[in-house]
Amino acid sequence: MTIKIETAKDADDPRNVWQAMRDGTLWRCPACQKGRMFERYLKVADSCDTCGTELHHHRADDAPPYFTIFVVGHIALAGVLAIEKAWKPEVWVQLAIWLPFTMIASLILLPVIKGAFVGLQWALRMHGFGGEPDAAPVPGDLGAASRARGATRADPR
Repeated sequence: MTIKIETAKDADDPRNVWQAMRDGTLWRCPACQKGRMFERYLKVADSCDTCGTELHHHRADDAPPYFTIFVVGHIALAGVLAIEKAWKPEVWVQLAIWLPFTMIASLILLPVIKGAFVGLQWALRMHGFGGEPDAAPVPGDLGAASRARGATRADPR
C-alpha cells in the first residue's frame, strides 16, 4: 500500500471537476483514474489501491439518496402518468411495472451518484481532500461541541 503525500505543488494544481465526477460515476479513483473507489456496494475505500490517495475524507451523507430519489421519482412519475393516459391499465399493472423499476433504478443509480459526489468533493478539495483538515466549528455552536465529545440527545451531559 503506497501513501500519497501531497506537496505544495500538488496543492496548487487545479483539479478537473467534470473528469473527477466522471471517474466517480465509473467507481474509479478521481486522482489516478485507475483504482477502485468502493470497497463494497456503497462503502468508499479508505484509500486508492493503485495510487494511495486517501478517500475516507468524503462527506456524501444524504446527497446521493436525495438525488437518486429525485431522478428515479421523476422518471417513474412521468411513466405512470404516460401509461395511465395512453392505456388506463388496472392499478396492479402499474404497480407491477413501476415498483420493480423504482427499486432496480435506485439500486443502480445510488453508487453512481455517490461516486460523482466523492469525485466532486475531491476536485474541490472539500473535507480534507486538499491536505487541510475541515474548518474548526463556529464558536457558540453547541451542537458541534456535543458531537465532538460524542454526546447524543439522550445523553444530558
